[in-house]
Amino acid sequence: MPSGRHLVLLGPTASGKSALALELARRLPGPGVELVSVDAMQVYRGMDIGTAKPTAGERAEVPHHLLDLVDPAEDFSLAHFQAAARSALSSIEARGRRAVLVGGTGLYVRAVVDDLQLPGSFPDARAALDAEPDTALLHRRLAGLDPVAASRMEPTNRRRVLRALEVTLGSGRPFSSFGPGLEAYPASPLAQVGLRLPLDVLDARIAHRFRAMLDAGLLDEVRALLRRPGGLSRTAGQALGYRELGAHLEGRCSLEEAAEEAVRRTRRFARRQLRWFRRDPRIHWLDVGENPLALAPRLLGDSLQCS
Repeated sequence: MPSGRHLVLLGPTASGKSALALELARRLPGPGVELVSVDAMQVYRGMDIGTAKPTAGERAEVPHHLLDLVDPAEDFSLAHFQAAARSALSSIEARGRRAVLVGGTGLYVRAVVDDLQLPGSFPDARAALDAEPDTALLHRRLAGLDPVAASRMEPTNRRRVLRALEVTLGSGRPFSSFGPGLEAYPASPLAQVGLRLPLDVLDARIAHRFRAMLDAGLLDEVRALLRRPGGLSRTAGQALGYRELGAHLEGRCSLEEAAEEAVRRTRRFARRQLRWFRRDPRIHWLDVGENPLALAPRLLGDSLQCS
């Protein structure tokens, strides 16, 4: 954590990065540290347990940013997040403080780290594309219009495929023509540290954490959200665990089946996160043991050496 610079602490879900970030903020000497969430789902109010959002006590202890920005019935775009992140970092810098950005939403991390050039939204084009349920067909269509963009994403990643087609059709420009693209990794003023741990350990942590979320009242949280006017938006409704528990509440599966599917989906998501982050050569990786907080002295020591 070089002195005078912000740190991005990233890694797969359940790797312990949020706890480590909080510990760094508590212990780092100097003018103080504020935490910035880089999570696509923690922006939604009321989605607390299932997104592992910091508690009220933790937020009172250390300033947190980019939490509870919108109602879960609203869509929230990458462009909205990037603007909010710019504002948060500017305010932190104006106070003479440092930021630890913590999260695992890869595209959101890149939008901040590389200040990506983001195209606008095209609702009419998006509405027509949403009506097509076959994601593989949409990816083939994208490959015909913008083969570069199509080669950069998995054919099953509906969200990315839809976005690339929306921009290509709506703007009249290939999606890949906006900015240098995600395959470029230019120098950045933000230091990035990634947490990694063996997959079997990560899988066990994911299962344990989801059970703990259920014990903490996640099912009631999902029930309350679904009963609110507007329910969950298209983006909020994709949150890990919420979609599966929603299916249970609608009578489409048992609670145990919903939990098992949520854990399977979270494990698949964690592997996608790792594949995404491993492509970035600028990330310095640290191996996580039983206790992620044990890494704090190492990061603090690096910071002190650079002071």
